[in-house]
Amino acid sequence: MYVVGTAGHVDHGKSTLVKALTGIDPDRLKEEKEREMTIDLGFAWLTLPNGERVGIVDVPGHKDFIENMLAGVGGIDAAILVIAADEGVMPQTKEHLAILDLLQVKAGLIALTKIDLVEDKEWLEIVQEEVRETVKGTVLENAPIIPTSAKTGEGLDQLVHALQEILSRTPPRIDLGKPRLPIDRVFTISGFGTVVTGTLVDGSLQVGQEVEILPQGLRARIRGLQSYKQKIQKALPGSRVAVNLSGVDKEQISRGDVLTIPGWLTPTNLVDVHLRYLADAPFPLSHGSQVKFFSGSAEVMAKARLLDREELKPGEEAFVQLVLERPIPLVKGDGFIIRWPSPAVTVGGGKVLDPHPGKRHRRFRPEVIEKLKTLALGTPEEVFLSTLRAREPARFQDLLPYLGLEKGKALEILQKLVERGEIVALKPESAGEEGYLLTKAGWDKLLNSVIALVGDYHQRYPLRRGMPKEELRSKLRINPSLLGELLVRASAEGKIREEEGVVALPSHEVKFTPEQKELVDKLMARFKASPYATPSVAECEAALGSELFSALLDLGKLVKVSPEVVFLAETYREMVRRVVERLEKEGKITVAQVRDMFGTSRKYALALMEHLDERKITKRVGDERILLQKPAKGL
Repeated sequence: MYVVGTAGHVDHGKSTLVKALTGIDPDRLKEEKEREMTIDLGFAWLTLPNGERVGIVDVPGHKDFIENMLAGVGGIDAAILVIAADEGVMPQTKEHLAILDLLQVKAGLIALTKIDLVEDKEWLEIVQEEVRETVKGTVLENAPIIPTSAKTGEGLDQLVHALQEILSRTPPRIDLGKPRLPIDRVFTISGFGTVVTGTLVDGSLQVGQEVEILPQGLRARIRGLQSYKQKIQKALPGSRVAVNLSGVDKEQISRGDVLTIPGWLTPTNLVDVHLRYLADAPFPLSHGSQVKFFSGSAEVMAKARLLDREELKPGEEAFVQLVLERPIPLVKGDGFIIRWPSPAVTVGGGKVLDPHPGKRHRRFRPEVIEKLKTLALGTPEEVFLSTLRAREPARFQDLLPYLGLEKGKALEILQKLVERGEIVALKPESAGEEGYLLTKAGWDKLLNSVIALVGDYHQRYPLRRGMPKEELRSKLRINPSLLGELLVRASAEGKIREEEGVVALPSHEVKFTPEQKELVDKLMARFKASPYATPSVAECEAALGSELFSALLDLGKLVKVSPEVVFLAETYREMVRRVVERLEKEGKITVAQVRDMFGTSRKYALALMEHLDERKITKRVGDERILLQKPAKGL
C-alpha cells in the first residue's frame, strides 16, 4: 500500500487536481472553502488501473502554512509536484521541492496543471524547460512532466498511468514489527469517541491491540480501524489509517504524537543527525542556533550543536547534535526538516543517525565524527557494528529499531558478523536472536574485567574456592541474565570455572601453608576422636581463625548445621544416611531417638534434625519427624 503527497505553490491547483483524480474534495475545513485555499492537510484516495488503492495527502502551498505541509509529507512514498502552467515555478514550488529532496522522497512526477489557461504552445515549452532546470540535481530530476487540466480532464489518464508505473518500481513499506503512526489529525465521532489518523509505518496494527501514545506514555486500546473509509481488522504499513481509541480523550492527544505498541520506543530530547544546509539559506547556521525541527508530524524547537565547526555555511553538510526543547519519539533513519523561526523559511534537513546518543558530545572530537560517519555512510555491516558498539551488550530485538533494516536482513548480517568473529553471540544456538550480543572488542573487554575481578578476589581471599556470583554481578553492574550467559560462554572458552555459586580462574587452587595445615590436622583429629560430639563453631574459629575455618566449610571438609554445631563432611553424610534409613523403615523418628542412635547429646541431635527440616528432607509433626524426600546422592 502506498501514500502519495502533493507539493507546490499556493493556488497552483493541488486540491483541484486531487478532486479531479479521486472525486473527493480534500478541503474539509469551512475556512478552506471560504478562502479557496488549503490551510491544513487534506486526504483522499485513488484506485489505480491495476486495482491498487493509493492514499493521497494534499498539503497547503501558502507560505504561511508550510509547517502544516511538513506534518503530512514525512510518510509519503511518492510526490506529485504541482506547477501551474500559466505561472511556472514560484517561491513555494522551490521550497516544497527542497523539502522533498531533503527527505529523499525518491519517487514522483510533475503535474503541469491549468494548461487550459495557456494558449501559447511556446510558453508551455518555456515553462517545461524552466521546470526541468529547477528540478535538476534533486530527487525529481528524472521525474516525468505531465501537462494536465482538471477542468477539461486533459492529461489525467496519463498522470494516473505514470503514477502507477512509478509506484510499481517503489518497494513497499517493510514490516519491522514496530508500528508507528505519526498522528496528523485528532477528532471525536459521536458514539465512538477519540479518533486519530496518520500514515502507518514500520509495522501493523490490529483491532483490540493495546497501544501507547508518545511522548505522554498514555495507554489505550484499538476499538476500530478504517482505511479509506472501509472498516478493517488489520492495518498494514504504508497505509493511511484512522484509529478509534478507547481509554483516552481527544484533549490528551495532539498532532505530532506517535501511536505505537508499548515498551520499545522511548522519546528523546537529544539526537545526532546528518544535516544538509540548503545553498539558498539566507545566512550561515551558527553553533547554538535555535531552529524549528520537524519529523513525522512532530514540530519542536531545538538548539543546533555543531560538532566540528563554529558555523555551517549555505550549501554545506555536517554532523550535528540537536537538543530538543521537549522529548519526541524518533528512530534511526527518520527524515527531518529544520526551519528558521524568523524569517520563517526552510533551511535544511536530513536523516536521524542516533536518536539516543545518551549524552552531549564533546565538540571537535575525531572519534565522535568517525562514529557518525559510519552511521551515515557505512555498509549495513558497519552500521550494525557501530550501533551495537554504542549499546553493547544488547539483545538483537533491542537493536532492531535503530538499524533501519528489515528483521530478516538484519539477522542475515548478524550471522555474517558472527561467522567472521566480529560479533560474539552469547547464545549462538539461537542464531544470536535471543541472547546478548557484543562486538569482539566488547566481549574481550568484558571477559578481561571478569578475569581481573576474579583474580583480584583470589589474591585477597586465597583460601576461598572462588568469588560469589552475586558479588561478581554487582562489581560488573550487569543483570543476572547477562551474567548467566557470560559465564556459560567464558566457561566454554576455558577462561573461568563456575561451580556451586562461585566463579574461579581455572588455575586457582586452595593451598594451605605448612603452619595452616598443622592447625587443620590438629582440629580434624579432634573431630575424628569425637565425631558426634564435635568442637563448636566458636572453638573451631578460635583454633583456626575465621578465614581458615571458612575455607574448610567452603571446601566441603566440614558441614555447618547450625550457628553452633559443625560436623566432618563424611560424618554428616553418614548421619543423614542412617536417619533416612531409619525413617524409611519405621516412618518416623524423634530427636531423642537420633540422640541415642549416635550416642550424642540433644544439642547435636536437635541441630542435625532442624538442619534436615530446612533442607526439606524431613518434616516435623509434633515431636516427631517424617521423611519428605531422600537427599541427592552423595549428600
